[in-house]
Amino acid sequence: MTEEPRYGSWGGLQEGRSRRELRLAWRDDRLPEEALSDSSCLCHGNGRSYGDSCLNDGATLMSTRGMDRVIDFDPATGAFECEPGLLIKELLEITVPHGWFSPVVPGTQFVTIGGAVANDIHGKNHHLAGSFGSHVLSFELLRSDGSRLTCSESENPELFRGTIGGLGLTGLITRIRFRLKHVPGAHIEQEKHVFRNLSQFFEMTEELENRFEHTVAWIDCLSKGRSLGRGIMMCGNHASGSSLKAPRAGLLRSVPLTPPFTLVNAPMIRAFNEVYFQKNALSAGSSLIHHRPFFFPLDGVENWNRIYGRRGFHQYQCVIPHGAAEDAIGDMLKRIRRSRAGSFLAVLKRMGSQKPAGILSFSRPGVTLALDFSNHGAPTLELLEDLDRITRSSGGVVYCAKDARMSPESFQSYYPQWRELERLRDPAFNSSFWRRVTKDLS
Repeated sequence: MTEEPRYGSWGGLQEGRSRRELRLAWRDDRLPEEALSDSSCLCHGNGRSYGDSCLNDGATLMSTRGMDRVIDFDPATGAFECEPGLLIKELLEITVPHGWFSPVVPGTQFVTIGGAVANDIHGKNHHLAGSFGSHVLSFELLRSDGSRLTCSESENPELFRGTIGGLGLTGLITRIRFRLKHVPGAHIEQEKHVFRNLSQFFEMTEELENRFEHTVAWIDCLSKGRSLGRGIMMCGNHASGSSLKAPRAGLLRSVPLTPPFTLVNAPMIRAFNEVYFQKNALSAGSSLIHHRPFFFPLDGVENWNRIYGRRGFHQYQCVIPHGAAEDAIGDMLKRIRRSRAGSFLAVLKRMGSQKPAGILSFSRPGVTLALDFSNHGAPTLELLEDLDRITRSSGGVVYCAKDARMSPESFQSYYPQWRELERLRDPAFNSSFWRRVTKDLS
């Protein structure tokens, strides 16, 4: 008997035993009969979601990585159309030499364009550009009844908004058309600014956002007292006059195997944070760097998620409305310090005022905090529940693409509009995440 294929989340917390894997090819006429005869099916891009939104335990996953063709690219206007399996990395290799860039990029270039739509990704330029879904012009959606629907703001608008940020539940996207952003070169004029505590972050961030297209902050989540929330703000604009050609790729460092235990612990995080803060404080100021290390610093280490060991890690990302953000994030940092869990990948970013592009889109006005925690079982889950309580009481939400453990009650509190997506969901499509967060709410 052939062993069933297994798929894990990027956080390494779940391993979904799929009944079968189906590799979708260029312009399939309809969904495979094997998928439609199963209990449910789900499209799977490059598997970079941290939780179980990309898994379909016990049912069918349909890999879209083979659907990676460029359908149309107009270097004069920046209009771009492709299949859903194309990676952002592959997109940029095509477009940057012509002076065009993805309108929004997340923290990794190994995300598919279909995944960018399904999770309505956001980036360092949300305060100006909004989310990826804000730049989608149209897409074709293949439903399980065989219908192919063109979706845009004017044509099938409900399915358009339901599919953007809809976690792949409305059907198979076969082609996506969106707007690129013109850039003068492949490099970024970067500035680093030090802030000594959380209050200084809130004092400086609005002024820096007025000067820079891209802003993001790293914070020391184990700092305390007057230094609570100290960190480094990284800001950047696409640099004029820089080369459009990418430099030769350097040696890609890699974590070769998954250790039996996590390599990330409180003493290591404390030492790392001190070194990282002091090093970047000394190098504060301006520099010219290629866009890859600016946008995708972790991509320089292949399989970096393995450092968390066989038990994996949780990523927690929330967005808190502006008026409550400073107090709520301060409370979160104090709670994290008391737990002694720590996170050396702690990112803080002010979001813009744009309305969510999709029904279940995460990005909205407020301040977003993203954290990684080694999985230590019950103590980690207790910490995350406490962070949930702070998020809920502040009127915030948690990002579904990063989640592996939120309760149905928390999900309903964050996304009361979930029933609208359930109404639009293709009856043949489902996921481990969707079953988990809606099982007691139907």
